[in-house]
Amino acid sequence: MFSSLAALPDPLLIGDIAEATGRSIHTLRWYERQGLLPGVYRDRGNRRIYRPAHIGWLRFLARLKRTGMTVGEMKVYADLTAQGGKTASSRERLLVQHRAKLDQRIETLMEARDVIDLKIEFYRAWQATGQRPPEPNVPALTDSPADISSDR
Repeated sequence: MFSSLAALPDPLLIGDIAEATGRSIHTLRWYERQGLLPGVYRDRGNRRIYRPAHIGWLRFLARLKRTGMTVGEMKVYADLTAQGGKTASSRERLLVQHRAKLDQRIETLMEARDVIDLKIEFYRAWQATGQRPPEPNVPALTDSPADISSDR
């Protein structure tokens, strides 16, 4: 625990971090309780003290979340990060695995977009000619709908 804000270089309070990241104070506290926000100190008044590096960390977590990484996976990554450089290969492996899942999801979404494009062209042709064209040939699904869900 630090006796004052001056004891930590470039200290930031929770409001500063919330403003810089667009996250609510409630969300920041939740992240900390989940173990996703290491290195948060408390001053003598029990106020959370952050460093500028927390801003980049939270922005990175937001990207991981946006790509479908679960809180549990982010927690593993945060735990590894807290252990320092000796876990670099484990962190790399985790991100490589996540990227492979993300690449598959992107491919699946692109295939779905292609089918939507077929239907758009179908309706455009119908409107241009006034006659209903033949239905486009929609390829069979190669995965289950759960494979592309962003809800985790």
